[in-house]
Amino acid sequence: MNVKQFFIIVFITSCVLRQVSFAQTDTSAYTMYEDKVVLYTDLGYSAAPFSIHYPLYTVNELKYKNNFRAILGLGLCYKWFSGRIGIPLPVSARPISRFGKTTNYDIGFDFSLQKLFFDVDLRTYKGYAIKDAYVFEDSLNELKPNFIRPNVGVGSFSMNMHYFHNKDFRMSAIRGKIGHYNKLVMTWYLKSTFNIFGAGDDYNSLIPNSLKEPSNHYTTFNSITAADVGLVPGVAFVNRINNFQYAFMGGAGVVGQGQFHTVSGTTYVEAGFLPRYDFKITFGYNRPDRFLLFVSDFDAKSIQMNSLIYRQWFYNVKVVAGIRLK
Repeated sequence: MNVKQFFIIVFITSCVLRQVSFAQTDTSAYTMYEDKVVLYTDLGYSAAPFSIHYPLYTVNELKYKNNFRAILGLGLCYKWFSGRIGIPLPVSARPISRFGKTTNYDIGFDFSLQKLFFDVDLRTYKGYAIKDAYVFEDSLNELKPNFIRPNVGVGSFSMNMHYFHNKDFRMSAIRGKIGHYNKLVMTWYLKSTFNIFGAGDDYNSLIPNSLKEPSNHYTTFNSITAADVGLVPGVAFVNRINNFQYAFMGGAGVVGQGQFHTVSGTTYVEAGFLPRYDFKITFGYNRPDRFLLFVSDFDAKSIQMNSLIYRQWFYNVKVVAGIRLK
């Protein structure tokens, strides 16, 4: 099966499952508009900074930043169908001379079924800069403070399932495009999660040569990766007052993790348990014929091996505006 066939199967499966979800009966808690054509546009950005903590010669933390670009999205929803095209704008948010260029790809889909909400995401970013590296790199200075690493990349694949105890808690209405809430709804939830994530450099170690200790493989690794599975309990609520809707989800749990770092073709394997957090917020103006929403989601992951700590953040921020046609 090639990549094109895989995404065709994913698209068909998600459409069928969304249709099953939309067959459910609405309640007084929310109002849905599946029979209306929804047109919307959004503007936002996606970032994926990470850091490496380890007691090195002159520093204890390396901060890697990507140079993101704003994304303009155009979307349409009708009945079970939902589609969106994202167009990267040509101007980078940060100076290329200081942060280099970053290319990124985000692919995902989600659907609801009864009290369950499923989502699958694949994210890749390539092109980073170590912020304020002039403190340990002699070739840099305060005018050119960052160490640009064009071959450093990160990736994340995640599969999540949320169980919402309250049957009136429905993600499609919370997101605000094809529906909105009419009153306050609260619930507890349980999220099961599976993730594969990490960072690497195609040709060199992640820690710069000036900081490496040749006999210490924790300072000479080319890539660091983890696979984990776990449970995250949390609480969520949504409310709408005078056409202004806001929603929050937050939780904390634990994952069991297999950890891998590679040095010159040799892979070292470790294992451990780590905390995992869940946070999402959505708010905006939502009427039957139009909406204006602020959407943000934050995903924090980490790997810890002895004194080495790798922390990865993925977050999206965007403004969504749309109309519902009769």
